Amino acid sequence: MGTQMAEQTTLDSLLEMGFDRNRAEKAVAHTGNQGIERAMDWLMEHEGDPDIDEPYVPPVGNVLGGSDPQLPSPAAQPTAEGADPATDGGDQMIHDGDTKQPMTEEEKREQIKRLEDLMRVKQEERRERERAEEVDREKQRRRQGQELLQVKQKLQEDEMKKMVDLRQREKNDDKMAKQRVRDKIARDREERALKFGGGSSSRAVTSPSAEGPPSSPPSQGPPPAKKDYNECRIQVRMLDGSALTSVFKAQEPLAAVRVYIQMNGDAPEGQDFTLLSPYPRRVYTELDMEKPLQELGLVPSAVLVVAKK
Repeated sequence: MGTQMAEQTTLDSLLEMGFDRNRAEKAVAHTGNQGIERAMDWLMEHEGDPDIDEPYVPPVGNVLGGSDPQLPSPAAQPTAEGADPATDGGDQMIHDGDTKQPMTEEEKREQIKRLEDLMRVKQEERRERERAEEVDREKQRRRQGQELLQVKQKLQEDEMKKMVDLRQREKNDDKMAKQRVRDKIARDREERALKFGGGSSSRAVTSPSAEGPPSSPPSQGPPPAKKDYNECRIQVRMLDGSALTSVFKAQEPLAAVRVYIQMNGDAPEGQDFTLLSPYPRRVYTELDMEKPLQELGLVPSAVLVVAKK
């Protein structure tokens, strides 16, 4: 009976403080009726539970505020043999007089005020704890963000370094390729000079006597020998109107002139172009690029024009 009265007192106190009856009954049941403070703690801890407002079903035979079926009623209790009913009644009255008297309205208000103050303290502690947890989460989020930013910066730096290294390698490869072309041109010049230098001189000496007209009067004498030029002066007019001038071997191919333009001209790298003679107009093909300058009639001097393909 004392347990039931304590349960009822705790439940009534929670109801007077404005708690929902269903929540109050759950708090009393789940805390084992260990007092109003434990019940309030349970309510504040489980305030956000999804099933907090579901109807509370107490265990069978344990209804808050009901009578305990395991305890016999006062009428069913046997009296001791030879006991005086009047004496028993007096003892019962004395026992009843020892029970806790109901609280007055002023005592109830004081208890409610004390519990409300306690609840405010608990709520403030809970809010302070939640604020501290939120600060910790924000610090962790910022720390993770900084780490992620550092990883991104590292990846960008690595990628930029790779691009710089790749461009440097491409530049070096292009430089080496151009140097190989220069070396090949130089070797070709030397080989052609060795191959055609002597033969052309002998032909130049013998050809005038063979080609001389037999009917020429002796008084005029033999015609002058045709000079055999070993070098050729080429002037190149660029697309922007500027001019390049250089001297080539007469037996060098026209491709040597094109390489010279690529190496020394201001044409954009990779732009394809062709060469032509302005007068008489002649556009040189890829087959002409392999022919010597002398065979193309560009010796001893000529003017070539750069044109876009």
